[in-house]
Amino acid sequence: MYHPETFETQTILQNVSNINDTKGCSPLYTLLYNKEMNYLETVEYLFNSAPLFQQVGKEAYKEGLTNTLILDHHFNHPHKHFRSIHIAGTNGKGSCSHTLAAILQSAGYKTGLYTSPHLIDFRERIRVNGEPIPEQYVIDFVKNEKDFFEPLHPSFFELTTALAFQYFAEQKVEVAVIEVGLGGRLDCTNIIHPDLSIITNISLDHTQFLGNSLAEIAAEKAGIIKTNRPVIIGESNDETAPVFSDKAKKENAPIIWAETEQHVLSSSPSPKGGRLYETKLYTHLFGELGGTYQIPNTNTILTATEELKKLGFHITEEDIRKGFSEVCKITNFMGRWQLLRTNPTLVCDAGHNVGGIKYITEQLNLQTCDQLHIVLGMVSDKDIDSVLKLLPKNAIYYFTKATVKRAMDEYSLQKKAEQKGLRGNTYPNVLSATKAALTVASSNDFIFVGGSCFIVADLLNNLDRL
Repeated sequence: MYHPETFETQTILQNVSNINDTKGCSPLYTLLYNKEMNYLETVEYLFNSAPLFQQVGKEAYKEGLTNTLILDHHFNHPHKHFRSIHIAGTNGKGSCSHTLAAILQSAGYKTGLYTSPHLIDFRERIRVNGEPIPEQYVIDFVKNEKDFFEPLHPSFFELTTALAFQYFAEQKVEVAVIEVGLGGRLDCTNIIHPDLSIITNISLDHTQFLGNSLAEIAAEKAGIIKTNRPVIIGESNDETAPVFSDKAKKENAPIIWAETEQHVLSSSPSPKGGRLYETKLYTHLFGELGGTYQIPNTNTILTATEELKKLGFHITEEDIRKGFSEVCKITNFMGRWQLLRTNPTLVCDAGHNVGGIKYITEQLNLQTCDQLHIVLGMVSDKDIDSVLKLLPKNAIYYFTKATVKRAMDEYSLQKKAEQKGLRGNTYPNVLSATKAALTVASSNDFIFVGGSCFIVADLLNNLDRL
């Protein structure tokens, strides 16, 4: 990969220095020169001037690290001022990132956490010791740095990554848990040289960018494996394991297979929500995150904590127990098998691809209820047919769409779902669909809302209107 000190990057920097003008800028960019923006206006500016992938999809995707390296050079390589843990994978990145950050924070480390996407507020993406980045810092960053970054036309994620690393450095965090945005090899976060890399698992997702086979996707995610730095593989199969082994060997990186370590011996739902685990090292370990898909995540996290101890991190059993049991409180984690109300039970989950929906369907099939209701929406660039094949046919469906450009309209989703034997009515938005389900459901029914992180975001943004 490139390094900021290379001749090529220096040449890019010289070329960029000559294009600092405001021609062709968006109206919101021009607004910057005319008035002071508040936080909401600043975030709107970021969304409009630097396209947001979660909103518009492939149009916002920029392959390569050129802009990231230029921004990193401009800010004097802030990522070199803190230790880091880098987490990639198709599913489980968020759960692993938040739980590890909660454990490290419980152990007394000043901990940065960089994740995506956000569900309610942009500031969810960048946290220090669980606290989101201050609104004023975001305002000042855009105001003070706009003259430099605007001519680069960076993507939203490129700019947000630079903001996160700069904030972590200024806050003097001791360690930052960094979640990959998309892929790994060419992801903006991949300029770091972490103490530990983690790849949770591989399934087919973002195939238009990462490849059409598990091996191709694994090769992109294996790009975060760094020379002489250990990597943990959470889950693998015959197609992906050789890819990880070859890359680790090439980089002389110690590789640890979490499935071989097998820390989790058994698991069961907890009566108070969450899950109880029996592990090789800890009996009756309670995890606040409750989905069945947390079982492999927990195995990966426990493998990671043991490796972090070997790397000099002082982590006790008490720290691990607190991190697992209070992860949502410590990091304000949302949208992972999140219980919103009872009688009837209302749960949401942001799982959105085949790998994630497989686990969600298993969880739904375990529910003992009179009737299952599913509020469902998806984005159009996912493998919708494969997801629909997995979903239970005994549910009443409420087809809807999220408030993003990538959202599939509810009528098209209904038509596709009917071909798979899934029946239900259409609703123009998540709020109306969820209200309809709550109106029909009896006290012993179960309502699930999901199919996309944007569906969950719309629900969480409207809870006070249910």
